[in-house]
Amino acid sequence: MSKLALDINNLEASVGAIEILKGVDLEVPFGEVHAIMGPNGSGKSTLCHVLTGRSDYTVSGEALLDGEPLLDKAVDARSRMGLMQAFQYPVEVPGVALATLMRECGEERGWDSDEIDGRIAEAGKRYDMDRFLDRSVNNDLSGGEKKRSEVFQMAVLRPKVAVLDEIDSGLDIDAVREVAEGIERMRGPEVGVLMITHYSRILRYVTPDRIHVMIGGRIVESGGPELSARLEEEGYEGIRERLGIEVPAEGVAEKRPADFFTETPFDL
Repeated sequence: MSKLALDINNLEASVGAIEILKGVDLEVPFGEVHAIMGPNGSGKSTLCHVLTGRSDYTVSGEALLDGEPLLDKAVDARSRMGLMQAFQYPVEVPGVALATLMRECGEERGWDSDEIDGRIAEAGKRYDMDRFLDRSVNNDLSGGEKKRSEVFQMAVLRPKVAVLDEIDSGLDIDAVREVAEGIERMRGPEVGVLMITHYSRILRYVTPDRIHVMIGGRIVESGGPELSARLEEEGYEGIRERLGIEVPAEGVAEKRPADFFTETPFDL
């Protein structure tokens, strides 16, 4: 197993003539949690979509998962390589029980039924998901319960790289704390975690090894956990001014045509 869970080099992504990612470089070692923060429209969610194989983008550059090229693989192949995403807006899957979904995923990975059931039981207890195992995936769950279910699924499937796309979005403070505790329990030497977020409040409960600030489709600053305090003081506008970045504080979105947002049904 290589030292780096995720290794991104000069990653660029565009939709038509609209350039969103403009050369992203990022390394996430195994055993570490890295947070990417930035204003709306800075490219955080696009980075997530590109890594997980969304087909809307024209992509160049390199991304390696445990030393293996990622970007030329189909979505299901990326999953089998060990990549997993927790969604900003988890979808409901009527008629498919959560335990059934986990068993199907386990069978795809070649696990026997005893191993699958053991993982489900262990994670169900750890993340307080036992009562949801026989219910349809995310059906009638609160926002916090849906996000906790995402972390539970990762605990069962144990990916090499876990990408958390604004997992704290729309949660009250108690739910943020619960999800953060789940992320901390997910830490381990065989997984690298990339957590994308707008807000520093989740960082009160999750201590990332590194924080990266993304503005205008680039990572413009990286640092340790202390960087979150600077963000609280300066805001993204302050960081942009201090670094002499000419991109508007609202990010690349401000330079897009107005109809982009009505015709493109995904986040940036």
